[in-house]
Amino acid sequence: MPLLQPLLPFLFVLLWSTGFIGARFGLPHAEPLSFLFIRYLLVIVLLALLALAARAPWPRDARLIVHLAIAGVLVHGLYLGGVFLAIAQGLPAGITALVVGMQPLLTAASAGWLLGERVTRRQWLGLAAGFAGVALVVSSKINGEVPLGAALLPALVALLAITVGTLYQKRFCPQFDLRSGSVIQFAAAALLTGLAAAASETMVIDWAPEFVGALLWLVLALSVGAISLLNLLIRSGSAVNVSSLFYLTPPLTALIAWLLFDERLTPLALAGFGLAVSGVYLARSTASASK
Repeated sequence: MPLLQPLLPFLFVLLWSTGFIGARFGLPHAEPLSFLFIRYLLVIVLLALLALAARAPWPRDARLIVHLAIAGVLVHGLYLGGVFLAIAQGLPAGITALVVGMQPLLTAASAGWLLGERVTRRQWLGLAAGFAGVALVVSSKINGEVPLGAALLPALVALLAITVGTLYQKRFCPQFDLRSGSVIQFAAAALLTGLAAAASETMVIDWAPEFVGALLWLVLALSVGAISLLNLLIRSGSAVNVSSLFYLTPPLTALIAWLLFDERLTPLALAGFGLAVSGVYLARSTASASK
């Protein structure tokens, strides 16, 4: 595992970046919260079976269980719910990614007084460069007017949720078994999402092959693979260090969309991609050096 440790952040970014692609494939066949509810149920069953088969320890401290549930609602329920709702209501995926891409700046601004983490001047510079790179990539894909109002609100909720959730888990859930703890987190997210879906959606799903494929990918690669990696990274790194990885998601998503859907990358987008990569490298290398 120590040999693979340096590769974990890059694997996380690769998996996390496919989330918007999976949503693009699946959302035409299901309403957003219903889609997420089914996804959470499958993840809960899979992780519970893995935890039982491996005889993983389950949390016995009631306070830890509550903290895990709150972190699950924030990191899974509200974040993913906000992203899916924003896309479903017409906010372009690129703009959604840009809004959520501000998360490292909010984390850096909050980590100092919430977690006592020191954010250096070079680290701020790297975070700012990363944000500028994301803005360049996304701006190159925006055509016409940006829809605001009701479509933008879920994206803002997602931004706040992933920011607060990362900080909350780092502070209140520093150690837990990833298999059993994730079951608790996804169960809390499923409860909230299921209630919201039942109250606001028809919950009718078109089980087309495209939807099934997107669902399985999001369950296995995102909710199991990427989330497990995120938990490992939160546990082993600083909040700012981990959150800076989210800057690479919109550029890499644009690259994957180019490969799958022939969405062209303009020179401006390529420049932004390089700037985002440089910013993340600067922020992460500075954070690592300061440990």
